[in-house]
Parts: sequence; C-alpha cells; structure tokens
Amino acid sequence: MRPALRAAEAYCAAAAAALADRLVHSPIDREQRAAHGFAWVATTVAALEAVLGWYEAGEGANALDAKVATLALAEGIGQLVGGLPMGQNEMFRPADLGLGAEARALADSCAALLDADHAALRADVAAALADGHWPGESLHDSDLDAIRDQFRRFTDVEIVPHAHGWHLANALIPDATVQAMADLGTFGVCIPEEFGGLGLSKLVMCIVTEELSRGWIGAGSLGTRSEIAGELIATGGTDAQKAEWLPKIASGGVLPTAVFTEPDTGSDLGSLQTRAHRDANGAWLIDGAKTWITHAARSDLMTLLARTVSDAKGYAGLSMLLVPKPRGIEDDPFPAAGMSGSEIEVLGYRGMREYALQFDAMKAPADALLGGMEGQGFKQLMRTFEGARIQTAARAVGVARRALELGLDYALSRRQFGKAIVDFPRVADKLAMGLVDFVTARELSYAAARAKDRGKRCDIEAGMAKLLAARAAWSNADASLQIHGGNGYALEYEISRVLCDARILNIFEGAAEIQAQVIARGLMEGRN
Repeated sequence: MRPALRAAEAYCAAAAAALADRLVHSPIDREQRAAHGFAWVATTVAALEAVLGWYEAGEGANALDAKVATLALAEGIGQLVGGLPMGQNEMFRPADLGLGAEARALADSCAALLDADHAALRADVAAALADGHWPGESLHDSDLDAIRDQFRRFTDVEIVPHAHGWHLANALIPDATVQAMADLGTFGVCIPEEFGGLGLSKLVMCIVTEELSRGWIGAGSLGTRSEIAGELIATGGTDAQKAEWLPKIASGGVLPTAVFTEPDTGSDLGSLQTRAHRDANGAWLIDGAKTWITHAARSDLMTLLARTVSDAKGYAGLSMLLVPKPRGIEDDPFPAAGMSGSEIEVLGYRGMREYALQFDAMKAPADALLGGMEGQGFKQLMRTFEGARIQTAARAVGVARRALELGLDYALSRRQFGKAIVDFPRVADKLAMGLVDFVTARELSYAAARAKDRGKRCDIEAGMAKLLAARAAWSNADASLQIHGGNGYALEYEISRVLCDARILNIFEGAAEIQAQVIARGLMEGRN
C-alpha cells in the first residue's frame, strides 16, 4: 500500500505547485474553488496516511483492518483521480487545477488498486460487521484503552437509552446525567491537575468526546464549552482567574458557555459590535446582541467576546471577559439584570438549547478581563480553535459511528423478499463504506490530537480532521437513513435525530468553507 500512498503524496505536491502558480497572479479569495479543492486533496492524502499508519500499527492482529485500509486507499485515490466531493453539488476535478496529466499518472501508478473489482472485499467487510466484528481500535496503550471502555460503558447505560426521548422532548440533559459525567472527569480532561483537572492529553479528550457523542451529540458537546473555557483561562488567564475558575469548571460545579457569535457577523469575528466599558467603579457594562449561544440559560459563566477598545479597528479592539451569571431555570431562564434571551428552535443538536441574547448594561466584575489585558480577545480565542476543532472532529466521529450502528442493526432485523436486507449488495456496500469513512475520520482526528499534544501549531491538522469527519458523519447518517427507508423519516426512529445532529457538524466551529480556506492558506504559507 505504501507505493500507492507515495503516488498520492506526489499528486498532492503537484496540486500545491499548481495552486501556488495561480496565486502569483490572483488572490486566494478569487481562486476559492481551486484553493479549497487543493485543501480537500491535502486532507484526503493526510487521511490516507493516518489510516495506513493505523493499519501498520495493528501488525495484522485484526484481519478486518487490511480490508478497511485497502478500501480506504482505493476510494481515496479514486476520488483524487475522478473527483472529490467538497459539498453535495460541488465536485473538485483535477482539471480545476490543471492536473489532468498528473491525475492520469496517479491512476496509472495505482492501476492495480483502481482497476480491481472490490465488490467481494466490501461484502466481506459488511459480513464481518453483521457477525459483530469491528476493526481494531486499540491505541496500544492500556490506560487509553481503559478510558475508552469506561466511557463506552457509561454511554451505553446512561446516554443511549434516553437520548432520543430527550431529543424529542427538547429537554435539557438531566442534571443527574451532567453530574455523572462530571464524576467521570469529563469537564476537566485537559485542565491541569493543580487546578483540579485530570491533566490529560487532547487524544484522551478525543476518545471521551467520541464515545459520549456516539450516544448523543449533546452529551459529547457538553464538554466542549468546558474545553473552550478551560483552555482560554489556562492559557490566557491571570493566576487569580485560574485559581477561581478552573477547579469549578473541572468539577462540573460551573458550566460555562461561549458567547462569541453575533447576528450579522457569523465567521467574521473582526466585525463584532457588542461593546463593554468600565463604569465609575471599574466594573464592566456590556451592551449588544449575541446569537447561537449554546447552553446560555443553564450556564454559570460566560466567556464573552466584546469590543472594549473603541478606537481600534477589527480584531484589535476585542477583549475576552469572564462574566459570571446566575443559572437560569425553566420559568426564568435569564434572571441576571441586564441580560435577556429567547430560544432558537433547532432541528437537532439539542440537550443544551440555543439562544439569541441581548445585553443592556449587564454588569461584569472589574476583574472579568481575561488576563487583565484589553485588545487580546481574538488572539486568546484563536489559541482555543485548534483544540475546539479537534474536539468537534471527535464529535463527528462519534456521530458517524452511531449512524453506522443504527444502519447495521436495522439492516440485520429488516426482512424484505424473504431475507434480511443486509444481504442485498447496495445495503451491504453502504455499511462497508460507512465503516471505511468512520475509521478514516477517526484516525485523522487522532493524528490531529497527537500533533496538538506534541506542542506544535496544528491549525491545518485540526481543520483537516474537522473537515473530513463532518463529511463522514453526514454521509453515514444519510446512508443509514436510506437503509431505514421510510421508517428513517419517522421521528420515532433514532436515525431521524442522528441525521439532524450530523448536519450541524459542517457548520459550527468553523464551516467547511472556512476550514478549507484555513488549510489552503496555511499550506501555501508553509505553516506547521
């Protein structure tokens, strides 16, 4: 398999050179299709590298691994040669970067792989799944494997049986479940031990998030707010702020929420209009509007991005404030003076609820400024993007697996024309390739986490992981619903929820187009 991977890497290098030539004469924003297509090429090759690394690390212990790796390589290179789906109706072709000759050379060098009929291989993979066999998932570390087992058992008992009912009722994740998650250390995985956290790696964060999200994206996402707030404070807070907030976040005693997005800004954070200024006593007064704020009512602490330097343009005037608030209840979701909000009804991603917020001279303490420095808010937030996007990739991996599990269970139990529908090749193919996509996304997310744990800048790797995993989650959910047929469209079936949950993954924590832009620009600049 290594020769095929080397050929794909050479094709990626040719794509990089072709894009660089274009950017000499045209800005990257004008060449978005070519640039984003290159990002998808680079992401695909990085994913194949991760899968092959996973396969080789397993040393043949699981016979299914070789089949999954072969299918991943065949499909990945097939897409490089024939067309990479950037969206439902956007296909990047080699001709979009003038790579026709290079694509033909890649196809020729991988002819044995691309010309083979993999139908029997896909059937073997689907049959293995039907018999209860899954590819290797060991991280070759007993502690990491034990953490996965612990959170998988918790999810199977505490999340999976209840998640769909919570979703249909638009209920908050119950306080008892939140406390049980806190008891497992969910909210302090990466917070240093000296502040009451577990002090563990981003790879562990991935494992925990993946397993919880397999049960319900809401459960996996509950920790995201603590991850963002914890990293903001741990990397940018004063000693007093770390001592005050990190132990409370790690214990689950304080549930934070990220308050960044505004109605007319979306990804353009440099245009934020919410303002904060000090009153005569030094306290902060906040005015403005925010939207798409997850868990805003039940949270206890807002990490709020506001403009505090009035004469500074763009990002330079933004500061991060740590704003405590009383926890809301069902009848009074926003009891704090100067703060109000309304719920945004959503298709999926429930369990914490989404809100539009308004601030009218809401008061924050004098020491609320993160790190005690004005104008550093965007830089402080940027330091959390890598971890947040890696965690979002892990959420997508969990959703992708759950979609696959649901499709498999239904295909085994549903009978048509005298046999279980899993025996029909088109159904079996969906399961086999869903497994391939799941493993590929998982291994790329782990690779990004390991890069982060090594202390290197990894915005490109994090963007790749999120980009690919979000596509895998949506693809698996869509395929699983198709396996369910009409029943999948009924609210009573869990796959209807998983489809809605999967859709958001390509949007939040940086939309797919933003990720592709970050990847392309970063690679062209030689970062990381």
